[in-house]
Amino acid sequence: MLQNLVRKNIQNLKAYSSARDEFTGREGIFLDANENPFGTLNRYPDPYQKELKTALSTMKKVSANNIFIGNGSDEVIDLLFRIFCNPGQDKVLTFSPTYGMYDVSAAINDVELLKVPLDENFQISIDKTLPFLKDEQLKLIFICSPNNPTGNILAAESIRFLLENFSGIVVIDEAYIDFSETESWVKFVDQYPNLVVSQTFSKAWGLAAARVGVAYANEAIVGYLNKVKPPYNVSRLNQEVALLALKNQAQFQGRLAIILKEKQHLISEFSKMDFIKKIYPSAANFILIEVDNAPDLYEQLVTKKVIVRNRHSLVKNALRITVGAVTENEELIETLKVLENTSF
Repeated sequence: MLQNLVRKNIQNLKAYSSARDEFTGREGIFLDANENPFGTLNRYPDPYQKELKTALSTMKKVSANNIFIGNGSDEVIDLLFRIFCNPGQDKVLTFSPTYGMYDVSAAINDVELLKVPLDENFQISIDKTLPFLKDEQLKLIFICSPNNPTGNILAAESIRFLLENFSGIVVIDEAYIDFSETESWVKFVDQYPNLVVSQTFSKAWGLAAARVGVAYANEAIVGYLNKVKPPYNVSRLNQEVALLALKNQAQFQGRLAIILKEKQHLISEFSKMDFIKKIYPSAANFILIEVDNAPDLYEQLVTKKVIVRNRHSLVKNALRITVGAVTENEELIETLKVLENTSF
């Protein structure tokens, strides 16, 4: 089935063979890659990030052969477009509102993006989705769960239905999964050959600047991702910092606990503010709120040097507020209280 989905030119592609593909040892006199012999960062990194994959394999209880490392999860998204979608011909489906990079990657790759609106609870409507599944040009479905910007988990039964009834690839973007009590879909990559699960070190691991994304999928899909990616897509520095983060579980768990505690504190304080009309359920490290005039409140917060995200264009009168450090959250609360007393 997979071979029928992959673009013909990708199937026939002869991947670039780097010096580190041909010799993978660590000892010797290296005169094969035209590297500068001087310095500490003069050697090319491991193109397949084997040490990082081994660490993730142990943590996630999945084979290293089912893991792909990308230059951020945005690279994973782009590569999936390149592998499965013929420009000007194939289609991709998303559920709106959702993460904006699906739009951008579709436009860059000249692929039509179909959007099915989420229902009033920001859940997938299978009835509205079913007609699209019959389209032979539909190759990918992107599902962001926890969803950005709404923050909610999408129902497992809806995702399972799509995995079992769609002949193309289902991509579950789990950038915020570490903040959620819901189990990851990674454990199902062996069960569903059309499943790709995308995660990232940018959010809960605090490594947004390092640009390290991860995809979990069957070995064949990982093979195509490795075939299409640039030869050295993740630097040695970024691989090392991700490995260091994985080894420091105590710090990770401690910071995660603080963020989750602070999220509940913010929700509690928001519930006391009359001008906040609705607080949407969140399984992420941010909270979506509804106010009377989101663009106006956004500008007033900016003048106070408190920067949130105006999501009015996606969800009417909604602001998305990231959970910050304790002192940042207190400043946000105090600023909102001042604005409430003076402007609302």
